[in-house]
Amino acid sequence: MTSFDVVGFGALNVDRLFQVNCIARAEEESFIENQRETCGGSAANTVVGLARLGCKVGFIGKIGSDREGDMHLSEFKSEGVDTNAIIRSQGRSGLVMGFVDRKGARALYINSGVNDTIIPAEVNMDYFSQTKFLHLTSFVGEKSFQTQKKLLENLPRNTKVSFDPGALYAKKGIVELEPILKKTTIVMPNQGELQNITGYTEYVKGADALVAQGVKIVAVKLGSEGSYVTNGRERYHLDAFKVKTVDTTGAGDAFCAGFLYGLLNNRGLRESGRIGNFVASRKIRKLGARTSLPYLKELGLFDKMGK
Repeated sequence: MTSFDVVGFGALNVDRLFQVNCIARAEEESFIENQRETCGGSAANTVVGLARLGCKVGFIGKIGSDREGDMHLSEFKSEGVDTNAIIRSQGRSGLVMGFVDRKGARALYINSGVNDTIIPAEVNMDYFSQTKFLHLTSFVGEKSFQTQKKLLENLPRNTKVSFDPGALYAKKGIVELEPILKKTTIVMPNQGELQNITGYTEYVKGADALVAQGVKIVAVKLGSEGSYVTNGRERYHLDAFKVKTVDTTGAGDAFCAGFLYGLLNNRGLRESGRIGNFVASRKIRKLGARTSLPYLKELGLFDKMGK
């Protein structure tokens, strides 16, 4: 019996974010204007976004026996995310140092810790049969990547996969990602990631290439230009909602939450893409990947904007 709408499977990091006057290049200096420490990780941000929209969610990941690990468990529980499949071990939890400039652009440095040590025997396989969607995101290290591929070999028929590759996995290219892509229903890359995966500079052609690989739905995140969504028959370029950008960290994860929410609630391809854009627009107004992720009641504002 299905217990969850979405289960996330990816890295768990604590984000130490610094707002700076500019992102310094080699041999340059900058200064910090504000700072914040928050829980993060791409799939984790997405499931928190879904939890706030009223979805039933869980998470598969690994943390250390440290303060940062305690932070993850505490925040997940406060957000309503099931933590029964989170692995706790000796070692250091993942950490990201992020620098965000005055336009909201960012530079991230990842110290992955125990994220990169997940092996198949540690994963609670019951989760795979208890969810409508398994949402995959990237790890830095090869061991956890191989674990994801191995576990997908025994994916139950009733579980669909959504995949947000991120820059790290996108650079592996379409051949190395093929074991994941052949099991995937929805792929949600940004334009640069799509180019790295498919080799196409035009995102329409890149999306078509993934559909040709058997992916059912492709949603391309285009930043300030909105998004492009297609299933090979329907094709929509959807404009972004215009807001003042403070921090783009987690904007793509927020889009994924809104898009999956729409599909789970039978809102259609175009409308789901617009909900993804809306959730991302709410997120980028404040510093932090989860700080301003909207709650279900805020979707009323989206509905009032018209279709």
